[in-house]
Amino acid sequence: MTTVLERHNAPTADVGFMTPPAYVRAWAERNPDGVAMREKDFGIWQEITWSQYWQSVLDAAHGLLALGVAEGDRVSIHSEDRPEWVILDMATVAIRAITVGLYPTNPSAEVRYLLSDSGSTVHLAEDQEQAEKVMEVIGQLPDLRKIIHIEPRGFRKWRDDERFVFWDDFIELGRRHREANPGMVEQIMAEATGDDVITLVYTSGTTGAPKGAMLTNANFAFNAEVLIGAAGRTPDGKSIGPDDLILTYLPLCHVAERIFSTWSSVSHGPSLNFAESIETVQQNLREIQPTIFFAVPRIWERIHASIAIKGKDGTRFKRLWFGFGMKLASIIGEQRVANDGDHTLLSRVLYIIGYPIVFRALKERIGFRRVRYAASGAAPIAPEVIRDFLGLGVPLFELYGMTENSAVATCNFPGANKVGTVGIPYPETELRIDEDTGEIQTRNPGTFKGYWKKPEKTAEAFTEDGWLKTGDVGEWVDGTHLKVVDRIKDIIITSGGKNVSPSEIENAIKTSPYVKEAMVIGDRRKYLTALIAIEADVVGNWATRHQIPYTTYRDLTEKPEVIELIQGVVNEVNRTHSHVEGVQKFRLIPKELDHEDGELTATQKLKRNSMSQMFGELIEDMYRS
Repeated sequence: MTTVLERHNAPTADVGFMTPPAYVRAWAERNPDGVAMREKDFGIWQEITWSQYWQSVLDAAHGLLALGVAEGDRVSIHSEDRPEWVILDMATVAIRAITVGLYPTNPSAEVRYLLSDSGSTVHLAEDQEQAEKVMEVIGQLPDLRKIIHIEPRGFRKWRDDERFVFWDDFIELGRRHREANPGMVEQIMAEATGDDVITLVYTSGTTGAPKGAMLTNANFAFNAEVLIGAAGRTPDGKSIGPDDLILTYLPLCHVAERIFSTWSSVSHGPSLNFAESIETVQQNLREIQPTIFFAVPRIWERIHASIAIKGKDGTRFKRLWFGFGMKLASIIGEQRVANDGDHTLLSRVLYIIGYPIVFRALKERIGFRRVRYAASGAAPIAPEVIRDFLGLGVPLFELYGMTENSAVATCNFPGANKVGTVGIPYPETELRIDEDTGEIQTRNPGTFKGYWKKPEKTAEAFTEDGWLKTGDVGEWVDGTHLKVVDRIKDIIITSGGKNVSPSEIENAIKTSPYVKEAMVIGDRRKYLTALIAIEADVVGNWATRHQIPYTTYRDLTEKPEVIELIQGVVNEVNRTHSHVEGVQKFRLIPKELDHEDGELTATQKLKRNSMSQMFGELIEDMYRS
């Protein structure tokens, strides 16, 4: 790996295999005063240098050793994104143990399953809320010995419970262990191998119990080289480096956020800036103005919707001025889409006109003024959304991967950004489409080690000749770029025998700022229907401007004017699809979808089976007449 590290100007250290914490140590030696992380505390962004970062990792690693954590043990983390998450993750890997991340929204039943399945011995519960979840099921977790908590408030009732230890006390314990055992962590790090499992990333569980995908040091190293450090990834040709800023806000237990945040940071040196919460992302974007930004489609759709809403506010002159700018952006976007993402002479001239009058201020307001590379992944995104951001001058690229191949499969690159596809295979990545099923299959050094304690499921994940089965249907575009059609299990076969991809229709519907979620139904039915969830804030704003009174979310969805509004969205989508792909009827979902209610996974993906059961009466009503 040394030649690759030198190519990207990243530090090296003589510590054996370059694991994530080995990189932290190397950055601390080479750039001790450089900013590794920022966290907002009492309204002020506080900086953590690489030197401070490494010392905290050492203290936490010794703390884990003092608690009896041994090689191969599992350490679980149940917290929002914050420095302690990253520090404990690095400390765990430093002593050759395994990190298990949980989503902050995981309810107690899922906490029980994840901690029990992984056999976690030490658990980080961020605050009282997360501690309550684990204590509800503590009797079913025989392997769990210690619970570390970061926030002090609300723990009085457990002050005599020896299983609990406050974060500051845990770090102090580590310091004492470090003084008594100097060099122990470094010695363990030097013994690390590429085959060591460093994390269990649990799948979202849309069709069954989550499975823990085992990712190794070798998977990390391949990812750092091929995905994060891909040559030619950014339009300006510069590799990601210490001058870059990243906003960290998606759950760190998700493989995509782990890659674009912690793995990018330690391998290439950009500063991590922790958003205060998912609700403050747009505010924090404006404050940080990151240079590198990754988001799942839901976030891109939300920002896209916020732009549309802001354009409807203000004086008549401002609305007309904004509308003129957006018209320019639309033309620019269409030109760039038709030219593989690059500017044409016309789009460049129009951008020069639009930048000082609308685009510059708008990009500043949404936090994208300095973005030199942006990506969307983890789920399909509507091409119209990418088109509109390209029109504003945001270099947005769609990529594709999955937990089981360390998220390394395909990516769009500058000069070859074919909107509507997920790009070309990365270097050292083989990709094929099964002739019989149309399934996308991959093979590369990022392929996971298997599912934790599930050898049968691991075997099912591969073909007989060793290719990883993605479960996605795909097709080639122009013989070079991959288009993901849909999940195999989600393809709809109508009663007339027509195959329909629901996600393409759903994404088209979700392009509207008024729509938050959509689920198309029609398997073995005569025609397609849809369940649609409105974007409450946006539709509420629309209703207020049109003097339509409402009291609750349900009341809003039942307003005839709102139903007519969404009918217009569906009609527009139907005009761009064939008759068999047209949504003949729809119903608005009368409640906001929620993970804890079972309608969504922790990654905010629809659980189709659960949705069909919970809203079965609405579905059947659409097929009665």
